[in-house]
Amino acid sequence: MKTLIFCTLLLGLSSCLPANSTNNDNNQVVSSSPTTENQEFQAFGNEPFWSVKVSPSEIVYSSLATDEKLTFPYVTPLAADGRLPDTVRVYRLEEENNTMLIIRKSKGCSDTMSDDLHPYSSLFIRGDMVLEGCARKS
Repeated sequence: MKTLIFCTLLLGLSSCLPANSTNNDNNQVVSSSPTTENQEFQAFGNEPFWSVKVSPSEIVYSSLATDEKLTFPYVTPLAADGRLPDTVRVYRLEEENNTMLIIRKSKGCSDTMSDDLHPYSSLFIRGDMVLEGCARKS
């Protein structure tokens, strides 16, 4: 039974990776080379309601549920190896709490409230908190 559960989890996780990407020492998913574009983005999610604004001077996280607001200095995002800079952006915001924002180009991210489709999906990670949502260029 444990083997069946492990195999099911492994199969489910492997389906989350793009079909043409691998994650080994020869072909890393995220590059240490920064992107050259400075784009403004708005990332957001529902239940709980949150947003992250990326501007050339700062990156601001805010939560409507807790009235929390965190401001980080702007950092140049990392890009995925072998991909266009607009495909994946990883903003490492804070080492102490392992805070990062990941924006990934998608075929259509639905915000679950208005059913509007947005061109990017997003993840905001801070410590043990992981928030999933959508994003768009500002």
